[in-house]
Amino acid sequence: MKVAVLKFGGTSVASAETRRIAVERIRESLERGESPVAVVSAMGRAPEPYATDSLLSLIGGARSGPNADLLLSSGELISAAVLACELEREGVAAVALSGAQAGIITDDVHGDATIVRVDPRHVREVLEAKKIPVIAGFQGISEEGEITTLGRGGTDLTAIALGHALDAERIDVYTDVAGAMTADPRRVNGAHTIDRASLEEMTELAQHGAKIMHHKAADYAQRTRTPYAIRSLATGEGTVVDARLEPRKPVTGVTASGRVTWIRAIRGDIEDRQRRMQLEMHMFERLAAAGISIDQVTINQAGVMFVVEGDRGEEIRKLLGDLNLAVRAREACSKLSVVGEGMRYEPGVIHRIVSALSAVNVEIIHCTDSNITVSILVPSDDAARAEQAVHDEFHLSSFDYEVADATSTQDDNGAKSEKTVTT
Repeated sequence: MKVAVLKFGGTSVASAETRRIAVERIRESLERGESPVAVVSAMGRAPEPYATDSLLSLIGGARSGPNADLLLSSGELISAAVLACELEREGVAAVALSGAQAGIITDDVHGDATIVRVDPRHVREVLEAKKIPVIAGFQGISEEGEITTLGRGGTDLTAIALGHALDAERIDVYTDVAGAMTADPRRVNGAHTIDRASLEEMTELAQHGAKIMHHKAADYAQRTRTPYAIRSLATGEGTVVDARLEPRKPVTGVTASGRVTWIRAIRGDIEDRQRRMQLEMHMFERLAAAGISIDQVTINQAGVMFVVEGDRGEEIRKLLGDLNLAVRAREACSKLSVVGEGMRYEPGVIHRIVSALSAVNVEIIHCTDSNITVSILVPSDDAARAEQAVHDEFHLSSFDYEVADATSTQDDNGAKSEKTVTT
């Protein structure tokens, strides 16, 4: 059978009208000869009664643990049951399933569980019975039998993981916007939908602040080489995320984080290399023990530089104050991330970014890069201006890709590989 996994976000199941459109999307899949699997989020956003934040408010806000997970999982269960009933009212046989019934097996970390494996046998049985499985996203079950949740945006992860396990022909993530954008249209003039992006590009965009796809889902898709699409519920148009693309431009998209703090930890005059390394290890151990995640790490002769979320300069100074370090902190920064497969092959990308920011008088505080991402720290007040300047510099208001069609095959161990033909 040709399986299609269709994920419907909270706004896509929030009202009778949007659920009617979701039913039509499922019907369209049936008419194409596919076997659709629906994956749903909780209905709407707070203060709507079954939204995740509304349920969380019943126990006083942010909590984690088995009791909280059991409560929060009910939002998606309600959505699954309601959509299944509406399908049946329209003459389409459907069965609502929990994440556990769908075979989503996780570790035992409540509130942010990791999927260990997916056992799709029961989902296949429902499909073979010519019924539509409507699966509650965002949740699974631990090896010990406890209900777990996958973290905010976890329904995206459910859809990708099920799609991979079912060897789906198609995975469509339906939302209220028309796919991934070249930049945030609320801040950047000319921002528009990216027609196609690579799996790695979408992972980088999601990790660096683009909200359209959950970063854990994008990472899972990249690791398993699972293509998907992000589409508008209303129009069906959006972004196709492929296993491989041949870019025609060096940059695909630009995104900016919220406020962060830049930290410079300057070592004292320590000539012994081993002692310097031990001091750095003490610093990183303290940060880890305090649950502080760090980003944009640079270690050199001048010391150690990194970024933490929020305005946390005083907190970091106190944490590291008794070490032989001079700790400098600069708050009210934002991280501008410039992402594109094409920068692997085109020299001069950093020069163009620096020139664009210089032309609009935006200070560059710190810069790091990876294979396809350049991340630049700028003053928060200048972040939108910086995004616009880089967006304009790389002419992202018009974008083209040369697509490489990837055909999946399997080796003797069941692992997926790809045969790529450029078209």
